[in-house]
Amino acid sequence: MSNKNDLQERLCYKNENAFPKQTDKQKAEIFDFCEDYRKFITAAKTEREFCEASVRELEKAGFVSLESKKSLKAGDKVYTVNRGKGVMAVVIGSEDITDGVNIVGAHIDSPRLDLKPNPLYEDGGMAFFKTHYYGGIKKYQWTAMPLAIHGVAALADGTQIKIVIGEDADDPVFCISDLLPHLAVAQMSKKLSEAISGENLNVLVGNIGCDDPDIKEGVKFAVLKLLNEKYDIVEEDLLSSEIEVVPAFGARDIGLDRSVIGGYGQDDRVCAYTALRAVTEMKKPVHTSVCLLVDKEEVGSMGATGMQSRHFENVMAKICSLCKEDYNDITLRETLSNSTCLSADVGTAFDPNYPEVSEKKNSAVFGGGLVLTKYTGSRGKGGASDACAELVAKIRRIFNDNNVKWQMGELGKVDCGGGGTIAQFVANLDIDVIDAGVPLLSMHSPFELASKLDVFMAYKGYREFYKNN
Repeated sequence: MSNKNDLQERLCYKNENAFPKQTDKQKAEIFDFCEDYRKFITAAKTEREFCEASVRELEKAGFVSLESKKSLKAGDKVYTVNRGKGVMAVVIGSEDITDGVNIVGAHIDSPRLDLKPNPLYEDGGMAFFKTHYYGGIKKYQWTAMPLAIHGVAALADGTQIKIVIGEDADDPVFCISDLLPHLAVAQMSKKLSEAISGENLNVLVGNIGCDDPDIKEGVKFAVLKLLNEKYDIVEEDLLSSEIEVVPAFGARDIGLDRSVIGGYGQDDRVCAYTALRAVTEMKKPVHTSVCLLVDKEEVGSMGATGMQSRHFENVMAKICSLCKEDYNDITLRETLSNSTCLSADVGTAFDPNYPEVSEKKNSAVFGGGLVLTKYTGSRGKGGASDACAELVAKIRRIFNDNNVKWQMGELGKVDCGGGGTIAQFVANLDIDVIDAGVPLLSMHSPFELASKLDVFMAYKGYREFYKNN
C-alpha cells in the first residue's frame, strides 16, 4: 500500500494548503517575517513612501548610491532612485556581467484615488476634493469608509511639501458619502460598475464656513486656511501636487489563527517588499542580483517611471560600463539577452465564494505557496509574454531544490477576463521572464488578503533565485 502511495506521490502533481506541513519553528519564522511586512506596508501606502522606506532598508544593509561609484566589483551593493517613485538595487556578482543578471521586478503603485489637479470646491455647505481613480478599482468599495490623504505639493520655488493626514490617532480622516438605502431604489437597480459614478467620488473635507459675508465659498476658504496654516500652501500649489487618497487603516492579522494579512496595496507591495528583503541578504552572488521596483504598472507601465520607460535600460548600461572598462553597446545587449527575470506580481487565489470565475485545476491555492504564472494577458493570451518551457523547468528546479513551496496558477477562466504585468515589457528587452508572486483574495480592493505562508515563500523563492540561478 505504501509503495502505491509513494508512486502516486511521485507521479502526480498536487497543489494544496502547505500550512499544516510546516513545523512549529517554520511557522514562527513565517509569522516573524510577516510581522515586519505588516508594519512596512502600514507605513508605506504610496509609491513615494515605499520608495523612501526601501532606500532606508537598503542603506541599513550597506547599499550606497550608484552615483557615488566610479567603478564596480564583485560584492558591491548600489541603488538608484527614479524620480522618487522607483528604486533599483544591485549586488554585483562574481561572474562577468555579460553572463547575465538575475532580476526580480515588482511594482509599487496600487489602485487608489488621485486628487484632480484643481480638486477643491464647495457645494451644499460642504467642501470636497474631486478625485480621479487610478487603476482598476470597484468604485463602490471606496464609499462610506475612512480615508487618508498622502502626497507632495511641489512649490514654484522648488521646495516639496509632504502631506499626510489621516494616519495618526488624533488626525481627522476623510470620507466619500454614499446614498442611503431608503432612497437608493434607482441606484440599486444599476449594474455595480454604474452604481457609483467616477465623478461622484468626491472626498468630504470640511463643513465649517466663515462668517464674513464678503468671503464667497466660506467653507472652501476655511479649508484652504487650514491647509495654509499646516503646510504653508495655497490653492495654486495643489495644481503642482501629487496627492493620493488611500484607506485610513493599517494592515491587520486576519483569522483566529492569524494566518492571513489583510491590508491596502498588497498588489504589488507584497512582492516588492519580499524582493527587497531578498536582495538585501545577497553578499557576493555568482550572477549579479537586481531588485527592480517600478511605478505605473496599474495603468499600463507607461511614463518615465513605468517599465516601458528606458530607465531600467539606462541604469543597466551604467552598471555594465562601471563593471567593464571596454564597455560598448554590445556589452549591454549581451547582458540583457543572457539575463533572467521573475516578474514579481501577485496572482489570484481560488475563492470558494466565487468559484464560477475560476478553473479550479489551474487556480492557485490560498496558502499553497508562491504562484508561477506562465502567461498572463486576457482571453486568447492577449498581452502575454508566455514564458518558455525551459525557463519554467529552471525555476521549478531552483524552488524544489531549496524547499520553496510553489504552485502553478492562472488568472481565472479563459473567457472571464484577465490582466497583465510588467513581464511583457521585460520580455521586449530580450530577457527570459516568468511571473512569480503571491496569490491574493480581494485583489484591487481597499483591503486585500494574503496568506502569510505565501508571503514568506515569495521572499524565500526570490532569495533562492538570486543565490542559485
